[in-house]
Amino acid sequence: MSLRTTAFAAAALAFAATAPAADAPAPGPWRVFILSGQSNMEGKGSIKHLEQLLADEKTAPSYRHLRDGDKWVERPDVLIRYTNGDKIDKKGPLSVGFANPPDRFGVELQFGHVVGDRLKERVLLIKVSWGGRSLRFDFRPPSSGPGDFDADWLAKTAKRAGWEGDPAKFAGHNYRDLVRLTHETMANLKTLFPEYDGSGYELSGFVWFQGWNDMLDAAHHKEYGPNLANLLRDLRTDLGVPDLPMIVGELGQSGTEQQIPEQYRAKHMSFRAQQESVSKMPEFKDTVRYVPTGVCMVFDGPQFDGGYHYRGRADVFFRMGDAFGKAMLPLLKPAPTDQSAQIKKACDAAKQRYGLGK
Repeated sequence: MSLRTTAFAAAALAFAATAPAADAPAPGPWRVFILSGQSNMEGKGSIKHLEQLLADEKTAPSYRHLRDGDKWVERPDVLIRYTNGDKIDKKGPLSVGFANPPDRFGVELQFGHVVGDRLKERVLLIKVSWGGRSLRFDFRPPSSGPGDFDADWLAKTAKRAGWEGDPAKFAGHNYRDLVRLTHETMANLKTLFPEYDGSGYELSGFVWFQGWNDMLDAAHHKEYGPNLANLLRDLRTDLGVPDLPMIVGELGQSGTEQQIPEQYRAKHMSFRAQQESVSKMPEFKDTVRYVPTGVCMVFDGPQFDGGYHYRGRADVFFRMGDAFGKAMLPLLKPAPTDQSAQIKKACDAAKQRYGLGK
């Protein structure tokens, strides 16, 4: 075992000791968090690897709170809906398997445990993600304008997706889907989650974990910082929460700066600077945090997804979820306020603005 791996194993022990059984949620508005992005947000952490980590006495202490005897823990105080608006739509108490494919998990798992352990109120995670998507095109926020895309490429892309309207208006389709599915979930809480008692809800935070498709393309890369800022601005408007906190997860599967192969280092670090730039903007002071993930990478030992998706390692996805959750906590209000009325108003406006639900 290398010194680096040993250091990581020691650090992992500090992440999460066995958690106590969750208390019944306090009455009052639910705390709702949105998690979105592309394939890394879909979740590629191997459950098989998680089982191996639990079987090893050196690593098991970090993960014991995820297991109850021969079953995976399901947290009744932290609920989740994972959907892509199509073939994937899964809901229930937080556990492993809210991922694509279902024998995986993502950052939502430990993120949910971190916020659930700290917050007294019921927590709901709304996870909406699609693999292979870019911010410049698929998630393109309205404030970024129509974009400069080749007409032939647009027509082919729209046709391949079954888009029947003007191909130029296909840009931003996943942004609109994210808004629609978030509002749909909150508008149907009682149907989706019988536990909902009508006490209202607060949209407490947004976690964004995306970037690979944008980093690889020069035009996408160049626009990323401005597009990311517009994404948050527009979501705050379309969801009706003007101060919505945001976590930006670094695209870090190549490791830290020193670990990135020299021929790729400049491109990766330039892109990470674009990702971090939003957290440094004065208008987002104290509401946006950039979270490095390269430090979570483990290059020694087995891999479960080839060289992609943080090698599919359970320990890496666990650490990233842990880091996202701990970064989110200082951004939260001490107590939630019922935002249901303002969110419903924003929903009506978004439906009219984008033709959602038509």
